[in-house]
Parts: sequence; structure tokens; C-alpha cells
Amino acid sequence: MSTAGTPAAEPAARCDLLVVGSANADLVIGVERRPAAGETVLGSDVRVHPGGKGANQAVAAARLGARTALLARVGDDGHGRLLLDSLRSAGASTAAVLVGGAPTGVALITVDPDGDNSIVVSPGANARLTPGDVREAADLIGAARVVSAQLEIPLETVGELVRHLPGGSRFVLNPSPPAALPAEILSACDPLVLNEHEARFVLGADGRAGADANGQAGAAGANTGGAGDRSGTAPEDRARALLELGPRSVVITLGARGALVADSRDDTCVHITSPRVEAVDTTGAGDAFTAALAWRLGRGDSLPDAARYAVRVGAAAVTAPGAQESFPTPEEVAAL
Repeated sequence: MSTAGTPAAEPAARCDLLVVGSANADLVIGVERRPAAGETVLGSDVRVHPGGKGANQAVAAARLGARTALLARVGDDGHGRLLLDSLRSAGASTAAVLVGGAPTGVALITVDPDGDNSIVVSPGANARLTPGDVREAADLIGAARVVSAQLEIPLETVGELVRHLPGGSRFVLNPSPPAALPAEILSACDPLVLNEHEARFVLGADGRAGADANGQAGAAGANTGGAGDRSGTAPEDRARALLELGPRSVVITLGARGALVADSRDDTCVHITSPRVEAVDTTGAGDAFTAALAWRLGRGDSLPDAARYAVRVGAAAVTAPGAQESFPTPEEVAAL
């Protein structure tokens, strides 16, 4: 573990997947229904789980057998120690996890009887992961087959990460929570992985322009007199519209319906179906999907084949409560 302002040196051997992102403590409460504005509802006892999109992806990939490292920041507190222990237990490297600067990030999660969740995140130390931290980790970034990121860390840090990607590595981005994305980041994505809500945001739903004059996609053009989301409502239409913004490939996750894969290189759009399972808790399922997808791409799988494996991993993850605790082993994936 590193307690200074820079990541510790990483072994020179290439890792299968480097995740650059968030690490949170998930505080989960079961509810019969979500409260309306101004309403109070009673819930279950609070359960505390290790989470955060970055740590989730690192744990999920390591549990599947990938050589995985995480570049992140946690607080010098009990939640931070919980996260470090979970990463090490899964076999992920914590040598680049920075400690200190702010309390560990926290996610407040409500889960209803159908397994659907609503999440509010307090970034904490995640907001202190800086472009300088990325520059200090240049050797680690250069040793990764695939680099994956999310948006629970500052967007400027993700931009710095893109600028340090070496030739031959692949960049996977899940724009969650959704934000306006510079063209520099969009053009590096291979793939851009997002759910239907995030796809609508990036494409300019609810009156947001899809891209402004500065190459920003998302909410930036809200007052440009916009026509809103002109991509159509079918996932195939949205996938093709997303490709027009610059990513080399796009994957839209569709929950129980699987995923849609679109690739600009061969102009294909493929629907990948998911195994039918009984959902218990969807928390972290998207992170498990993205981790599996990124790892399999690093192994040399085609994008559709990687997505076929990833939907099985995501399906397995929703059959157990919690985020990291629910992530499957290869044997559990095979059982589906």
C-alpha cells in the first residue's frame, strides 16, 4: 500500500487489466419501495460492502482469473481498509492504491424487492485521484493490455489517462455517472460501455445536444434550442448514433435482455442474449460485465465473443446480494 501522493512501483510484467477508478464503501438498505420526494420509508438494517465501480471491476476480473491492478484512492479509515482487504482477497494488486487525502468514498444504496437499486455516491477520496497520480503511474499504465475507467473519479483524470495510453493497449470506458465527454476521450474508447439510461444522456436525451462545438457530448448543449435525442428509441439506432460521436466500438447493456455490440470497423450491430436467472440484487452487475468484457478483450476475444462471456458473468452476479460478494468464479459462470 502507498500512503504518499504517488502510486507505488508496479512489477514490470504486463497485467491483463488495469482499472483506474473509484473505491467506495457500499451502505445498502432494503426497502419495500423507493421514497417519493419529501417522504420517509423504513428499510432493513444497513449492510456495509466493499464497492465503487473501479474496485468492483478489479475484484470481478481478478476473481475470474485475470492479473488485475487498481489505481485508485481511499481514505485512511475503516472503509479504506475494508476495500484493500477485499481487493487482496480476490487477488487484485493494491500496489497502486493511494491512501489519504479525504475519507473513503461512500455509496448509499436502496434495493427494492425486485432487486433493482438506486444509488447516491459521496466521492470522498475518489475526487482526489488527480492527473498527477496518473502521470506517476505511467509505467503501470504502459504494462497493461487493457485499461478500464469509469466516471466516479474526476473527468480531467480520465483525460490524462487517455493521453498516457500506450500503443497496443485497449481503453474501455463506462461513463457512469454520465457526464459530457470530450472528443479526446470518446475517440479512445474501444468500447464505450453504457446502459440505456447512460446512452440516452450521452446522445442528448431530454433536450441535451449530442455534441457541442467544443467536442463535448452530453448535457453541454442543453440550451441550444436542441431537438433532443434524434437517435431513435431502438438500441440499435442508439448504438449507431453513439459510434458517430467517435468511439471505435460501443456496447449497450440491456439488463435481462443481454447487450448490444456495435463496431465501427466492420459496421456490425449484434444483439447478445443473456441467460435467464432470478435477480436478487443488481448492484455491481454492470461492473462485473465490464470487467469480464475488458479482460476477455485483452485475451484476444472478438468484441461479440467477449460480450457473450460478459453477459453470463453479469447474469451470475445478480443472483446473489451485494456487489463484490456476488461476483462469480469461472466455475459459477460455466454453471449458467
